Amino acid sequence: MSIEVPETAERTSYDARVAVGATGRFAALNRAGVLDAADVRVAQRVGALGEETDESVLLAVALAVRAVRLGSVGVDLRRVADLPLPDGLVLPETDAWIAAVEGSPLTEAGVIHYELDLVSLDRYHRLERQVADDLLARLAADAPAVDTDALATTRQRIAGDHFSAEQAAAVEHAAHHRTTVLTGGPGTGKTTTVARIVVALADQFAAAQQRQLGVDVATHGRHFSVALAAPTGKAATRLQEAVTAELAALGIDPADAGRPEASTLHRLLGWRPDTTTRFVHDRSNRLKHDLIVVDEASMVDLTLMARLLEAVRPETRLVLVGDPGQLTSVGAGAVLSDLVAGFADHPASPVVALRENHRSTEEIKALAQALRDGDADEVLAVLRGGSAEVEYVETDDPATVLRPACTAAALRVHAAATGPGEPAARAAAALDALEEFRLLCAHREGPFGVRHWNRQIETWLAEELGQPLGGGFYAGRPLLVTANDYTLDIYNGETGVVVVDGDGRRRAWIAGANEPRAFAPGRLDAVETMHAMTIHKSQGSQADTITVLLPDPDSRLLARELFYTAVTRAKRRLRVVGSEASVRAAVATTAQRATSLRRRLHG
Repeated sequence: MSIEVPETAERTSYDARVAVGATGRFAALNRAGVLDAADVRVAQRVGALGEETDESVLLAVALAVRAVRLGSVGVDLRRVADLPLPDGLVLPETDAWIAAVEGSPLTEAGVIHYELDLVSLDRYHRLERQVADDLLARLAADAPAVDTDALATTRQRIAGDHFSAEQAAAVEHAAHHRTTVLTGGPGTGKTTTVARIVVALADQFAAAQQRQLGVDVATHGRHFSVALAAPTGKAATRLQEAVTAELAALGIDPADAGRPEASTLHRLLGWRPDTTTRFVHDRSNRLKHDLIVVDEASMVDLTLMARLLEAVRPETRLVLVGDPGQLTSVGAGAVLSDLVAGFADHPASPVVALRENHRSTEEIKALAQALRDGDADEVLAVLRGGSAEVEYVETDDPATVLRPACTAAALRVHAAATGPGEPAARAAAALDALEEFRLLCAHREGPFGVRHWNRQIETWLAEELGQPLGGGFYAGRPLLVTANDYTLDIYNGETGVVVVDGDGRRRAWIAGANEPRAFAPGRLDAVETMHAMTIHKSQGSQADTITVLLPDPDSRLLARELFYTAVTRAKRRLRVVGSEASVRAAVATTAQRATSLRRRLHG
């Protein structure tokens, strides 16, 4: 077990994270790196507004602010002793500390809450209650009517050699329930199942139209409406491609399945320029769709899940899809894993798990399973098995190991971007080349970080080409979009490449949910080089070959979920570069977050 904490190196007075003027425990925790200046300032300001002077209560507020910053929704005061506290610091006695919080005017005013062992800020307390209440209300509602004859016909249409019994059970569940949480690791057929759910519910809709209105939905009446969504643009694109391919394999016209189109969750909910946490669609303006499918649900944080649930009509079928073994969201909460745990013993659990792996990558599957099991010896055994799929390199000089593959990958993208043909064709070829190889790092900074390796790979590329790359937006530069830009309709996680037009102008071609589109580099505010990318940013994407660079074993980011996410990005081949100590540290460490959603769902 671990609790993620910031870097604990002693800070100087010139550090922006230092809370100048802080005293007592605040100053000690700030100097040790446990609290940032923002944590201290927010607590002080809240105390001043709420007329609370008890240092222990204000310390609890600061720790609750810190908890949100690190992904939790509150702080468990009984576990604060697990933090890397400075020598000599004495925390308040736990029971007295909790009593002070419960009796605080801040608690009476609803600014903070103490419930289910967590001290939480009001916003996150309300969000967790709302998510739990909305989900439980959906489970308690009357089940949808099901045309059993139509469903039997659908089962025949969607059956196939690779359609398992558990996938069929998932389709049945989605037909008979308003809410389905579809979980499974890589290769278990989640998107295969999603495509068949779309077909089954489209058939149910058509049967209901025929029964109720006496019309053929293909030529009369309202058409079935389905929305596919994901937290990032790249994940939305993958979902769209996978569902479209599955429908084609089944010989089903997308028009007969509601013409499913994927978008980011933010775009689905309707971005508003005046706020980052509210959307056009809410309880007063619900989404129109009959079916909403959200892929990569492990990446959906508490705030976004709350906004989604309040925008979904009670009668709409909602399917949340994801792998609870992956990294949790960047924002606060661990919603998908909380749903799986919270509904574990629920009599009407919406969770349907896919466990049978259908991919041919046996060693990668075995490695992922060993990571899920937390078996470090088995993880190392698979890594050292010497297969064609999984390679393990223990070295003190990762540059020597990484240079050949990383340089070759960069050259392939550059060659495609600068080769013959029209700019659009070269861009498409370069984007395809990007999907062949990816270097994943845990950190952004430092010797194991993406900034260092992006610069290093650019140096190698220039040496191979025998010439400078030619400025920031050089031909063949791989790009990663790092923030949503609703004006340009490009989204966080989408990838791109720089191509020179026939007139010599450089254009950034971004691969969105549809065809790649060209932009002048000056219009793009949030893009970075993507020769290497963080494991966090890799969620929602895959590549044929993945190389994972593990940091030192004392890295605060190293965790089982991080390693598992990196491993499961590989389609065909995986290389892990790192020490045995780093592998064991990753397997032994779990990135736990303090939440209360699972307990609220469990009742």
